[in-house]
Amino acid sequence: MHIPDGYLSPVTCAVLYAAAAPFWAIALRRVKRLLNTKLVPLLSLFAAFSFVIMMFNIPLPGGTTGHAVGVGIATIVLGPWGSMLAISVALLIQALFFGDGGITAFGANCFNMAIVGSLVANAVYRTIGRGAAITSTRRVVAASLAGYAAINAAAFCASIEFGIQPLLFHDASGAPLYAPYPLSIAVPAMMIGHLTFAGLAELITAGGVVAYLQRSDSSLLKLTAPDAPDENSIEKSGWRVTRPLWIGLAALMILTPLGLLAAGTAWGEWSAEDFNDPAGREQIANASRNQSPPDAPPEGLVRLSSVWTAPIPDYAPPFMNSAEFGYIMSAMFGTGLIIAVFLLGGWIAGLINRGSKNAPPETGNN
Repeated sequence: MHIPDGYLSPVTCAVLYAAAAPFWAIALRRVKRLLNTKLVPLLSLFAAFSFVIMMFNIPLPGGTTGHAVGVGIATIVLGPWGSMLAISVALLIQALFFGDGGITAFGANCFNMAIVGSLVANAVYRTIGRGAAITSTRRVVAASLAGYAAINAAAFCASIEFGIQPLLFHDASGAPLYAPYPLSIAVPAMMIGHLTFAGLAELITAGGVVAYLQRSDSSLLKLTAPDAPDENSIEKSGWRVTRPLWIGLAALMILTPLGLLAAGTAWGEWSAEDFNDPAGREQIANASRNQSPPDAPPEGLVRLSSVWTAPIPDYAPPFMNSAEFGYIMSAMFGTGLIIAVFLLGGWIAGLINRGSKNAPPETGNN
């Protein structure tokens, strides 16, 4: 679901950056006053959890792969605005350092997974869980369905964005310039895998973490409960309190090489070279209802795919001979970068807050 550079036209990318911008602005305003409090560990934790869980590739029908996003549980603990911020930071680190998702398509990926995913998860969880006790089974069911609905809503948005490209952007001969398959192929190709395996992975992730938190620290679930109206209910959750969750995340990092077992590429994430390779073309066709790709890679895809070269493409550090160990080190490095981003954000927010408190009061002119 990480749309690479070259699959969306510059116009589409600009529109989706513009669509995401107001949500980022609101999320920053909503979260800013707590960035210098103990919300920082939770933002870091769930951004890192999203980053790591997306490294666990799952085989999907058609020979492609998918993954959970972690947006369901991030929304339940952080609220939709905190989740938007956390998932967006995870996606930014993936795009900049690991080439997982494009720089031009970063706005689209955030709009789909961080924004639409968070809003849908919040709506489903609050609707189904309304009035239920924090520790009730209904909240586990609500969380599971929220995660399932969120990832499928994000996948549907991505499929629409892919599918409109050949309709709107093609050369004089009708050859697509960017994503090559129309809605009739893009929508089912994306949705079948997410309605089944990837969606179930997100369902199990969200429901499982909520069930764990109900037993270990139910206070983390109060933000999105009807009887907890503001963020102050989770301010006590500092680094020490969240230590068990960080330990669990560390265990996930060690297990990330399991994500290498799934063969194939996610639908719509093929490189320009794959369109010229017989095996790559066969895989693209098999995943696209046996519709052959264009004879040559789309012109716009070739042009935009070289906009940014990530220093650690595909989570494979070039100086390491072991793909498995490189995958683990990439997970650790990405998590460290996410923590640094939120610590820096908290420090800046603290400076701004102190500056506003120390500012002299305004006086009128006599």
